Amino acid sequence: MQRHSLLSLINSYAPTPHDEAAMRLRLLAFVRDNATCFERSFAPGHITGSAWIVNPSRTQVLLTHHRKLDRWFQPGGHSDGDPDTRAVAWREAREETGLDGVRLASEAIFDIDIHSIPARKSEPEHFHYDVRFLFEANDAIPFVVSEESNDLAWVALEEVAKLNNERSMQRMVEKTLRLFPRKS
Repeated sequence: MQRHSLLSLINSYAPTPHDEAAMRLRLLAFVRDNATCFERSFAPGHITGSAWIVNPSRTQVLLTHHRKLDRWFQPGGHSDGDPDTRAVAWREAREETGLDGVRLASEAIFDIDIHSIPARKSEPEHFHYDVRFLFEANDAIPFVVSEESNDLAWVALEEVAKLNNERSMQRMVEKTLRLFPRKS
């Protein structure tokens, strides 16, 4: 069963804060009930993998200004049939930043989010069932802006809300600050 690995990760994930709990259950049901959940062609929605990339001091995150959506987000993208969502997130991190030194900081899911993607051209409105993993990269190494982005930037955690104040982004900032508290 190609969904087994993701189902296992979701089952072992304890969402914090509480607002993720309902999304976790919805994601679990979606993966369990849809054998084609990794396929972009599955019209109701599909699994995506994202990379929350922090610098070694955990003070900044690398964000991309998404060309199609015209918003700042973490790197990520479609599974395109690949059931290894962690590998998808890692691939997207490298493709969208040009950084070879991106390393996985944890094998566990860092965050989950389910969000609507607006209809565009021949694609109907659908959902992205986004599974996010924590990565680390050296913020002194130059990055490369991909064709999918207008820009890339290392952003101080405290400044993320100025670029994207969506709850899912703030939740990841909060988790980072909670996991890696600042030293006074």
